[in-house]
Amino acid sequence: MEKLTWWGKQFIIASLSIFFLLLGIDTLMTAYHLNNPQVFIMYFFSSNFIILISVVGILSAVIKIYIRLKEKNGDNE
Repeated sequence: MEKLTWWGKQFIIASLSIFFLLLGIDTLMTAYHLNNPQVFIMYFFSSNFIILISVVGILSAVIKIYIRLKEKNGDNE
């Protein structure tokens, strides 16, 4: 049961990170349609922050899964 919980947790982290990555990209594209420079700067930096955090979440899940599969195969180099 513990293994299933671990895989579920990694799946949820990756899924939420992909959702927020798409949200950040959409926010970035929306920022370029704004006319007010101050609002553009706020949208631009907030979207980049959202993208950065979501990429870290995706990489974290991928690296943890890679390490787990590598240990399972016995490829300890």
